[in-house]
Amino acid sequence: MKKVFIDGAAGTTGLRIHDRLSARKDIEVVVLSDEFRKDVSARREALNSVDVAILCLPDDAARESASLVENPDVALIDTSTAHRTDEAWEYGFPELAARREKIRASKRIANPGCHASGFIALVEPLVRAGVISRESELCAFSLTGYSGGGKKMIAEYDEKLQQDDKLFLGGRQYALSQAHKHLPEMMKVCNLAKAPVFSPIIVPHYSGMETSVLLHSSLVKGGIAAIEEVFSSSYANNGLVEFARASELEQPLSSAMLSGSDKMIVTVHGNDERIVVTSLFDNLGKGASGAAIQNMNIVIGAEETEGLVK
Repeated sequence: MKKVFIDGAAGTTGLRIHDRLSARKDIEVVVLSDEFRKDVSARREALNSVDVAILCLPDDAARESASLVENPDVALIDTSTAHRTDEAWEYGFPELAARREKIRASKRIANPGCHASGFIALVEPLVRAGVISRESELCAFSLTGYSGGGKKMIAEYDEKLQQDDKLFLGGRQYALSQAHKHLPEMMKVCNLAKAPVFSPIIVPHYSGMETSVLLHSSLVKGGIAAIEEVFSSSYANNGLVEFARASELEQPLSSAMLSGSDKMIVTVHGNDERIVVTSLFDNLGKGASGAAIQNMNIVIGAEETEGLVK
């Protein structure tokens, strides 16, 4: 039986991971009482006593926790932004080429961001295959359920939706200054020369995500057929990501389609002039806790999708 400690188990992602792991017979979850949850000595002891420590903390707190780990046998999985572009940490998206074995051998794994996961699943294989250039000037938008904002946003939305507050009944576009925290990892993992113009939008349902990249056909070598070939070959029997042809999906596409699931679907729509590539998933699943558990499963040698919902 493997021991796992969740540092930050009181947050949205931490609670979800804790609930899932507590139901497993192959995992012993190490828990600190409320009295010692923020005690540095107690956290240090817990962090160094387990096989895997999952950090569900703000960036600065995650860096502090990582610095407390002295046991070389402890694998750290960080769900914050703190280490996603750090060369000493492996980026935890196993469906990308050559990533799975690197994750398996690593003791430092950075869990991807939710919006970033949707963008990277679409763009990284296309850049790697040469279907789009790393110099491309890309535009993308991403719809997310409000649970992605954590406890405070969840409480706010629950209240405002009950009041039929019109400012919360529609999509709410944010990060308009083009400084979203996921942009650095999107650029790095996809090997892009330029950051995309990126528009994240909160929508009034609890969970679910839909990320789309908009492409003029002049940017795409081989058009829709080439994209379909790359997605099909990249994601055949590959972890939690699946390719679906446009004809296989009900339209209009819904950002809540995979709410409650840990899988991701990538697809492509369009015509000879304009193309839209889209990923559908759950911001709490493949966008957060599901990805962390997937990475943990790989590290401990369990079935990769154990405890996950496909």
